[in-house]
Amino acid sequence: MHQILITNDDGIESPALKALEAAVSHLGCVTVVAPDRERSAASHCITLDELVVYKEIAPNSFAVQGTSVNRVITVLIRISNKPPSIVISGVNRGLNVGNDILYSGTVAAASEAVMQGIPAIAISTARDYKAAAGVAAHVVARVLQEGLPPDVLLNVNYPEIWNGEFRLTRQGRRSADPLTDCEALGSGYVSICPLQINRTAHAHFEHFTRWTQSLAALVATGE
Repeated sequence: MHQILITNDDGIESPALKALEAAVSHLGCVTVVAPDRERSAASHCITLDELVVYKEIAPNSFAVQGTSVNRVITVLIRISNKPPSIVISGVNRGLNVGNDILYSGTVAAASEAVMQGIPAIAISTARDYKAAAGVAAHVVARVLQEGLPPDVLLNVNYPEIWNGEFRLTRQGRRSADPLTDCEALGSGYVSICPLQINRTAHAHFEHFTRWTQSLAALVATGE
């Protein structure tokens, strides 16, 4: 049976978290590990200088102090005796697209899972968290069936009014950019944006290689 870990950054009492748990419960054994209070916009912050305390508030449901990333680490180290089959972060009540991805605790929790070698998706919504949870369940089922490439997570966002279609997107900065998460949501699509952990700017590698060569020449000549 698949072991499914659900987390979020809105807190253990979030109704969106409970909707997601209900939506994916038929896919495997679900464990919920969420913050004991609101932890939005914490990005990839982790707790280093204090003990991370957790409490089981219901069977397979834990409230944890600290950030979204702390919760994934806590599960791997202290709560579960084996890694989950997938980590689902959300449903976040508010979109995580464009530059907001950099600040998102929802995306950070999924990113941490991927860094630990676990497939993960982040799911966020403009408004309807129950419908978003249903969409997430379909995406999760596909990931459990086919897996994900190494070091890649899926950032899924549900629009305010869904047109019934999905669109593969890239991280955008302006709503007018074509094929971006922002543009897709504005047109009523569910946005599925694959994000990678390795942030190296590969497209510009040759350009900066020339920089290193010229810098070395300057140092050698004493200029």
